[in-house]
Amino acid sequence: MKAKQKLLASDIISSIETKIGEAGETTKKMKKSIEKSADKLAKKLAKLMDKNEKKKTKLAKPDGKKAKKNAAKAEKNLAKGKKNAKRKADANVGKAAKATVTTADISEPAATRPAPPRPETKPAAKPAPTRKPQSPSTANKTVESVGPSAAND
Repeated sequence: MKAKQKLLASDIISSIETKIGEAGETTKKMKKSIEKSADKLAKKLAKLMDKNEKKKTKLAKPDGKKAKKNAAKAEKNLAKGKKNAKRKADANVGKAAKATVTTADISEPAATRPAPPRPETKPAAKPAPTRKPQSPSTANKTVESVGPSAAND
């Protein structure tokens, strides 16, 4: 791991110094700070690389314990399923027996009671027709039909 860190640090330092060299002159302080930062960065990168390698190796090898555990779970769940199916079948048989008993009780004539009276429903009220004002020609006809003799009485 130390060898990886040193290689990474030297690569980081060389690439940063070349970029800074293109821009201008580098001082001793700048070189020291670059080296410190490169060492820290190389250390972190090395840790991350090791973690990734461990994960890959862990995923690559088969997990015997996990396979056994899953098989045991599958067997347990199968046993539970069978038990629940049996329980359900027994419950259905019990319901069928109760249903035959209740149908026998219903077939006997029972005292008939009258149906409860229903409230009478009234037809919906029709709205009153709206009056239209008479036109002048119809108003004259009604007065004429009565006649002048009726008006004098």
